[in-house]
Amino acid sequence: MRGINVPKNVNIKPPALIAHRGYALRYPENTLESLEAAIEAGAGYIEFDVQLTKDGVPVLMHDAELWRTARIDRSVLDMTLEQLKDTWVNETARFGPKFGEVNVPTLAEVIALLEKRAKVTAFVEIKRESLNRFGTVEVVERVMNVLEPAAGRCVVISFALEAIRQARERDAERVGWVLSEWTLMAREAAERFQPEYLFCNYRMIPDEEALWPGPWDWALYEVIDPDLALGLTARGARFIETMAIGEMLTDLRLAPGR
Repeated sequence: MRGINVPKNVNIKPPALIAHRGYALRYPENTLESLEAAIEAGAGYIEFDVQLTKDGVPVLMHDAELWRTARIDRSVLDMTLEQLKDTWVNETARFGPKFGEVNVPTLAEVIALLEKRAKVTAFVEIKRESLNRFGTVEVVERVMNVLEPAAGRCVVISFALEAIRQARERDAERVGWVLSEWTLMAREAAERFQPEYLFCNYRMIPDEEALWPGPWDWALYEVIDPDLALGLTARGARFIETMAIGEMLTDLRLAPGR
């Protein structure tokens, strides 16, 4: 699904933009710096990933392994929060020495940030590595406990359907399923469970197929081109997830409330 080329003079209601891992194009992903920059750029929705430390603390991290972001050959799943506190996830492979000492934030720190930003909604993705290591019930329980102060503005999402099922049983107001495949089996599972959101990499959707109708809103990622974003919106996507939130919001066709 490559979207539709939309001429600049065609009027399409802009999608809601989600800052994927914060402002990850310009800042180390899943850090307070990245999330704060996304909000300052105008994001009303942010998305970030959550793993569990060895001692059961939810922290922001996409990969369980720390090599890509911190250049150390260890897994966050094998480290305590105390061991992580001096681990710098400054993504030197992308940014060189630009960001210096950038910590792994705890989920609690991000919730404290959200409590000061009343208009921002967070999509909180629980990663499968942690679910596989520590068990779905344990991980979801710990994440939900931390989310409680801002529960109304947090949406639990995951590739693991059982994780969002557990979150719903824990009274999560909204959940989202991230699709790992575009198949009839996945569609039937979505129709049975009926999450509030379906997330999908736009490249996975066949050009000739429509987005599945249902009670959910579609959120398509990873998009950094405004024309593509509008084309996907024309096909039924309500949300567009992007690592280039600042650049996308500079296009007046994507301005909120246009």
